[in-house]
Amino acid sequence: MEIRPTAIPDVVVVEPKVFGDARGYFYESFNRRRLEALLGRPLDFVQDNQSLSARGVLRGLHYQLPHPQGKLVRVTRGEVFDVAVDLRRGSPTCGRWVGEVLSETSKNQLWIPEGFAHGFLVLSERAEFLYKTTDYYHPETERCIRWDDRALAISWPALGAPPSVSAKDAAGLALSDAPLFEPHGSSST
Repeated sequence: MEIRPTAIPDVVVVEPKVFGDARGYFYESFNRRRLEALLGRPLDFVQDNQSLSARGVLRGLHYQLPHPQGKLVRVTRGEVFDVAVDLRRGSPTCGRWVGEVLSETSKNQLWIPEGFAHGFLVLSERAEFLYKTTDYYHPETERCIRWDDRALAISWPALGAPPSVSAKDAAGLALSDAPLFEPHGSSST
């Protein structure tokens, strides 16, 4: 397992070492000690989530305040464009985003620390998406930033039709109206 930095240093691509032959492949998808050493921080995952989505489905941009979640995300079937938006007040990259294509072929994962909004767009006919989280889901504290916020100007891949979003995601806030993460876990508008 190795990590590759992105344009936002705290968000990293986790690249597993895959052993393959004519029979198939094997790889270690998670090793707490190794990932903690690579990230230089402790990890305590408490919940695993899984979703299946069709081509053109866009989920996000989600985050929780309080109860922020760090996420280790991967795709086991299909391909997605995965996005993390820095919402950490005072961060030199606050309000910026990074995007990575994750697929069953690459087997890469994305580490998104606490303090980020997260979303993805399905590029394949179907995609199975898995993620480990460092805090439990708290629906009463879930927040959403609009996927198409002009201030973010996310370069979502064009699929020939507008993405399919939930009513909740379509009603997301603009970045300028969204509460941000404070260094010590409180929120502010």
